[in-house]
Amino acid sequence: MRSRGLLAWFRVVPMAIVLVMGVISAVYSFGPAMLFQGIYPLKYEEQIADSATRHGVDPYLVAAVVRTESGWDPQAVSNRGAEGLMQLMPETAQDMVALGLVDGAAYSASNLTDPATSIEFGCAYLSYLLRYFNGSTDRAIAAYNAGMGNVEDWAAQNTVLHNAITFPETQTYLIRVNNAHDRYRQLYPNAFA
Repeated sequence: MRSRGLLAWFRVVPMAIVLVMGVISAVYSFGPAMLFQGIYPLKYEEQIADSATRHGVDPYLVAAVVRTESGWDPQAVSNRGAEGLMQLMPETAQDMVALGLVDGAAYSASNLTDPATSIEFGCAYLSYLLRYFNGSTDRAIAAYNAGMGNVEDWAAQNTVLHNAITFPETQTYLIRVNNAHDRYRQLYPNAFA
């Protein structure tokens, strides 16, 4: 009869998997910036800085929303009709003009695939949401994805917002934007100085 040694396959395979996952986690947490700059690219810095400053929004939050919404594709169009880098609905862009938050003569709500236009309208909308939710970044992010009414309903519950969100897509969106926000701050500390 064979002896089952310490290095039997049924012991080695799980240990190898744990080791590989540990290495991947360590690289992800402490990996070189060059690796992550490919995963978290930063484009349109000047447009983001200008619009974010004009609307009082954190430019790193804008970059995180752009990455999450469109993956930096200015021609992106969702199946619901959201357009551009920041995936805005044309109606939302028109609302920003009607509220006086965006100069409709300088930026057309019908030109959301133009990067500067999309960033301007997106910053205005983020600023509007942040003011509406008294500076709550998580609520503004969730509303950017699911709408203000849904977030008001979730926020009315006496629990952490993430736990109250009933749309899995919005839960994931909130996590992705917050993670990207942190990564952009770490990877590009002087991008908007």
